[in-house]
Amino acid sequence: MASPLPAAPPPQPSPWRERLRLYLDLIRWDRPAGWLLLLWPTLSALWLAAGGWPGWHLLAVFVLGTILMRSAGCCVNDVADREFDRHVERTAQRPVTCGRIAPREALAVGAALALLAFVLVLTTRREAVLWSFAALAVAVFYPYTKRFFAMPQAVLGVAFSFGIPMAFAAVRGDVPPLAWGLLLANAFWVLAYDTEYAMVDRNDDLRIGIRTSAITLGRWDVAAVLAFYGLHLLLWTGLLWPHAGGPWFAAGVLGAAAQVPWHARLIRERSRAGCFRAFRLNHWLGASLFAGLALQLTLG
Repeated sequence: MASPLPAAPPPQPSPWRERLRLYLDLIRWDRPAGWLLLLWPTLSALWLAAGGWPGWHLLAVFVLGTILMRSAGCCVNDVADREFDRHVERTAQRPVTCGRIAPREALAVGAALALLAFVLVLTTRREAVLWSFAALAVAVFYPYTKRFFAMPQAVLGVAFSFGIPMAFAAVRGDVPPLAWGLLLANAFWVLAYDTEYAMVDRNDDLRIGIRTSAITLGRWDVAAVLAFYGLHLLLWTGLLWPHAGGPWFAAGVLGAAAQVPWHARLIRERSRAGCFRAFRLNHWLGASLFAGLALQLTLG
C-alpha cells in the first residue's frame, strides 16, 4: 500500500505583503480612534468657517489630511519613544520598538505620508499652506516633551487642535480669534482623554522615568480629567453659541456632557482596562459636538 503523500507546506506570505502589514501596524491602521479624535474638532471648525456644508473638495482634503498626519505622527512618535516603549507592556511589540522596522525606515514612511498631506493642503489657500508648517513643527516636537515637561499632554493638545485654525485658513484665508479660542477649548479635551491614556501606563512610566500628566497630577488625576472635560464643554459652548446656538447645537452639547459621568465610572478605579476603554471611546464625545453643530448650521 502506497504511503500517503506529505502535506503541502502552508503558503508563505509574500515579502511585500508582510512589509505592508508592518507598515499598517506602524500607523495604527486598525485603531481609528486616534484619527477620529483629530477629525471631529477639525470638521466642526470647517463647518463653522464655511457657515455650513464646506464642499466636497475641502471635506476630502481635511478628512484625508487628518488620517495621513495622524499616521505620520505615529511614525515619528514610535522612533522618538523606541527606547522607552520596550519597557512598557502596551507598547513593547510596536514594529520599531521590537526591531521589525528600522527607525530610518519608519521616518521615511512618516515623511512620505506627511508629504501626501502637504500635497492636499497645496490645493487650498496659501494661508492654510503656511499654517501647515507650524502644525508639523508642533507634531514633531511633541514626542520629545515627555523627557522634560511635566504635562506633555498640553503640547499634544495644541498639536491635536491645529486642524481648527487650518480649517479657517483654508475656507476664509485668515484665522480669527474665535479659531484660537476653539483651539484652547479643544486642548482641554485632549488633556482629558490623553490623561486617561497616560493612566494606562502610569506604573511603567514611573519606572522608566518619563513625564506624563497622569504622574504629575497624582491622586488628583480623576478629578482633573473631569475638570478638563468641564472646561472643554464650557468654553466650546460659550464660544460657539453666538454663532451656532440653537436646539440642535444644544442637543449635541448635552449628548457630549452625558458621556462625562460614564468616563468617570470607567476611570475611577484607575484600572488599565477601564482607562484604556475610556480613551478609546472618547471620539463619541467629539462626534456628538460635531453632529450638533453641523445640524444647527444646516437645518437652523
